[in-house]
Amino acid sequence: MLLLGLTGGIAAGKSMIATRLADLGAVVIDADLLARQAVEAGSPGLEAIADAFGPDVMLPDGTLDRPALGRVIFNDEQARARLNAIVHPAVRELFSHRLAEAPADSIVVHDVPLLVENAMQAEYHLVMVVAASEPERLRRLISERGMSREDALSRIRAQADDSERRAVADIWLDNERAPEQTRMELDRIWRQRLVPFERNVRTRQLTDNSGPVVIVAADPSWPAQARRISERIRRAGGAGVLAIDHIGSTSVPGLGAKDRIDLQMAVRSLADADEMADRLAWIGFPPGRHLFDTPKPMFSAEHEAWGKRFHREADPGRAVNLHVRVFGAANWRYALAFRDWLRAEPGWRDEYERLKRRIASEHSHDPDGNGYAMAKEPWFSDVAEPALHAWIAKTGWEATVQ
Repeated sequence: MLLLGLTGGIAAGKSMIATRLADLGAVVIDADLLARQAVEAGSPGLEAIADAFGPDVMLPDGTLDRPALGRVIFNDEQARARLNAIVHPAVRELFSHRLAEAPADSIVVHDVPLLVENAMQAEYHLVMVVAASEPERLRRLISERGMSREDALSRIRAQADDSERRAVADIWLDNERAPEQTRMELDRIWRQRLVPFERNVRTRQLTDNSGPVVIVAADPSWPAQARRISERIRRAGGAGVLAIDHIGSTSVPGLGAKDRIDLQMAVRSLADADEMADRLAWIGFPPGRHLFDTPKPMFSAEHEAWGKRFHREADPGRAVNLHVRVFGAANWRYALAFRDWLRAEPGWRDEYERLKRRIASEHSHDPDGNGYAMAKEPWFSDVAEPALHAWIAKTGWEATVQ
């Protein structure tokens, strides 16, 4: 099963996208509909609201007087908190029931208008944001819904803005184009990303990462992508996650790299890492095969094991390596030190990029990245490690975590 969070600002066209996803085979769960069902006549939720706010918020037929309740909570933060404490648990329970009813191989779309505002992004395998510019949304609200410009603008400004939505969006769907273009793009995403991602999660399969290494220009969005993924991992790992850090080349501004994000999760022990393996697989990170790092003599005591657990992506749309290492261990410290050294030393950063591009070119016909990785090792041991060790001695570097 794959859980997709679907959101977008008012008049962005989210309902059209939800309908199309349902046509493609998704199980769509509408959060607004659940909120209405949670307080429908005769429900425990409505009874709790009547007890909390009195008979003035009830209509004679026993249903909720929504405008009256709105007036009660409009400028009263405590009243809104009381209402949320009643409605939100009831909605979560209804959602859990709908989710349990969905077939095991479902792509479940949770349609949530206020997903960003309620900081729900880490609850899903992916978040899709349906987007349209503010002028276009204003036009739709005025021409299609009959709102005044002032009312329409007020509705838009009351919600998250595009920068906030972009920060949580794994998929940004432009819905300002012709409807046929949007549907074609959505169908491609369904076919090429959502369907295989669901299958991989259900069967605990990794994506196919065969093929030669390709070095691309540094992408300024890599850190934001790493933060989104880290939130999901932290939520899945729970108290056993001591830290999650963006490491590797994509964590160094300005450094060209493979378009593959490396994350390091720190745990108390590898036994703790093994205990959370199933939860990581559920959110889209099945275990990989690599269990040991190559020791770096200057960073470890004699015979110190550089053990780790390694997970990789089930999502065909976002390549990720998740390295699970023991907090404070030599390999944990080395990953942070190497990243911070390259961030602080542009000359070494540029030399490393030149090396990577040269080796990638030399191995451009390899069936996988193993030859590329092996060809880099002499530079790490003969050049990078002594220079890094000298930098640490000079600066007094110590590991800090996120």
